[in-house]
Amino acid sequence: MRVPGLYWLAFGLAAASAGADDLSYHNYAAIPDQKFACLYAYAADKTGDHEMALKILDGCIAAGNVWAMIWKAMLYENGQGLPLSLEKSAELMQRGALTQDAAGYGALARYHWGMALYHGRGVARQPVEGLRWLRQARDEGVPEAAAFLAALD
Repeated sequence: MRVPGLYWLAFGLAAASAGADDLSYHNYAAIPDQKFACLYAYAADKTGDHEMALKILDGCIAAGNVWAMIWKAMLYENGQGLPLSLEKSAELMQRGALTQDAAGYGALARYHWGMALYHGRGVARQPVEGLRWLRQARDEGVPEAAAFLAALD
């Protein structure tokens, strides 16, 4: 999954705002609604602290953060830090697909939800419905959706 470069800048700014005492991602588990706190789940996950990553992600998901929904869905899909579950992954992708967000991650969730439906990953296979979601994601500028649809033609 790609994290835009602008988010890395924000990630650094959020770390600086945490205070000089402790800049670790542990500070952000209790405040998932803070603007960039959800990105700390990425740091926790990539350093192997899956328990903390999931705690941060759960708070962010409860606050409606689509990026967090996608990230946790991918963890379910890979069985990383929690039991593998394509069903739970698809459920989170669907939730993200139905959510409009200013950051544009809703479009990426629509791509993943469309792929889940098209291929029947974690849900009953529904290729027609999957293509509908993939076209919407393509129209919203998701290059992976455009490439997939172009390959079908």
